[in-house]
Amino acid sequence: MANKLSKNQIRQRRHVRVRRKVSGTPECPRLNVFRSLSHIYAQIIDDTTGRTLVSASTLELKSEIAHGGNIDAAKAVGKRVAEKAIDAGIKDVVFDRGGYPYHGRVQALADAAREAGLNF
Repeated sequence: MANKLSKNQIRQRRHVRVRRKVSGTPECPRLNVFRSLSHIYAQIIDDTTGRTLVSASTLELKSEIAHGGNIDAAKAVGKRVAEKAIDAGIKDVVFDRGGYPYHGRVQALADAAREAGLNF
């Protein structure tokens, strides 16, 4: 019988393929998204130095949101990461969806970050 891969293993392989092409620089860092069933996380990363410049997640927004695994929470995280990035002097980013399909929570986070002032 063939060795079946889990959905997460397939996503990780897709993410590795995309990461070969998508890289963040100091002028245009990478906005990375990770989602779990309960939470969503966003980081802005400079890949040349390997540093996380800005991060936001539903864990730090627990007082503002009821549940961390829905579209409203993703919008709040997108807005928060964009605000932190603009405060840090970052306007342009490269979007890395982390191997996830671009719909639902990932799309909501990206749209909220764009509305808050990030360019990608």
